[in-house]
Amino acid sequence: MLSLNNVSVGYKGLLAVQDVSFHVDEGEVVSLIGSNGAGKSTVIKTIAGLMKPQRGEIYFQNALISGTPPYDIVRKRISMIPEGRRLFGRLTVLDNLLLGAYALHSKEEVAETLEGVLSLFPILRKRENQRADTFSGGEQQQLAIARGLMSRPALLMLDEPSLGLMPKLVSEIFEIVHEISQKGVTVLLVEQNVFEALEISDRAYVLQTGRVVLEGKGAELLTSDLVRQAYLGM
Repeated sequence: MLSLNNVSVGYKGLLAVQDVSFHVDEGEVVSLIGSNGAGKSTVIKTIAGLMKPQRGEIYFQNALISGTPPYDIVRKRISMIPEGRRLFGRLTVLDNLLLGAYALHSKEEVAETLEGVLSLFPILRKRENQRADTFSGGEQQQLAIARGLMSRPALLMLDEPSLGLMPKLVSEIFEIVHEISQKGVTVLLVEQNVFEALEISDRAYVLQTGRVVLEGKGAELLTSDLVRQAYLGM
């Protein structure tokens, strides 16, 4: 479904990502793991069209998308949940969700998608007229994911969904991500919470200083000496 071929991306002349190559197959949950500053967020911002690669190509469903504007990336059915949630705090839950549906083609399609999303997030149905900035961190993360699903993505990308959440809420968020994948949405997950990410991932790639240094199945990487020492404190 998605492939990156020798992609390099930089800020102010310095490369943050260097010759990164990986792929995501349809129906998979794939994680990019690594420490802060490893280049994980840069990778998915580039896929989402927020940054342009200096070298390399990005393909989605066999079509070249490198350098495509973000609004066209969404129309190609790629949705990104940004780090920090980035909700419209003064707007209601319903208004935030409807803003996520701007690429849909009809009122009927919007209504059908909204019903499906609210069935996945019951708390949002109960509080759809409440302002987003009155929600807790975990509730805001649910709303951010729900808004991303309103564009009916084939590929959902999540940038640090567990950031700033209590451990109990972290587990709930990863359960939601797993449930979304079970409904047929392909997931690309960027995450510092390595243990939780690998537990739900079919495959994962480890980034260090802007390069892929290790790849494998999620369960295999949980037993990797490099991963255990560098990221699990074992």
